[in-house]
Formats: sequence, structure tokens, C-alpha cells
Amino acid sequence: MIHFLTIDIELPINLDEKVIDWLEVVLKQYRMKTGEVFFLFCSDEYLYKMNLQYLGHDTYTDIITFDLSESSEYISGEIYISLDRVNENATRHDVSLVDELHRVMVHGILHLLGFKDKTEIDEMQMRHQEEICLSLRT
Repeated sequence: MIHFLTIDIELPINLDEKVIDWLEVVLKQYRMKTGEVFFLFCSDEYLYKMNLQYLGHDTYTDIITFDLSESSEYISGEIYISLDRVNENATRHDVSLVDELHRVMVHGILHLLGFKDKTEIDEMQMRHQEEICLSLRT
């Protein structure tokens, strides 16, 4: 099951069943079933502190993904997303907030599926997969 929660912010857009349906279609494309996936939307400051505490990174980020999967059939995890960072990235890349938020959300799903973005090649593959996933929206 996919859940949307807010921590210290309010979402300026509605994330409804259509978004959940789309994310489940994405998972089906990769032949995975949905366990418990939590999207937790927060501020820059909240995610910065998590990044420092859990990953030792002294930097702001748009997303942190924790894989909590206990089986190779189901994906489960917590995906923390800084809405401040998503908003800033949307402006910088001249895309809508909704499109950028969807890109970051599917980025988290791709991390749960095992995709990485540490090297330039990994990053290119991740971007390609993001585009494929975004094209599945209805």
C-alpha cells in the first residue's frame, strides 16, 4: 500500500488515487508488488537534519530513500521528500511543481527497485528510467 504523509509542511497539491494508481503501474512494469511504501513530505531543514544524522552528508537534498523491503517480491520503504527543494528545482528547470514532484517520487521508487545514481552512468540510467515512468502517467 502507498501512503502520503506530511511532517512539517502542507502539500500545495493534491496527491490522490490517480497518483497511487500510477505508482502501482510503475511497480508492475518492474514486476514488483507494493508492500508498505510511505512518502513523507517535509521541509529542507527536516531533510537536511536527516541527511546529516543518517547518511553523514552535510548538505541539502531533495530526497532520501530507506529500503525496508523484507522480500524480493514486494518493495517497502520510506521516501522522504523536501518540498522546498522540489519547488526550487521546478523553478530552476522550468517545469511545473507537479511534474517535478512526480519525478522525485518515482526517483525514490527507482531507488527501492535497486537503481543507483552515484556515478555519471548510473545517473544517466536513472534519468532514463524516470522518463519511462513519467510517461506511464494518465
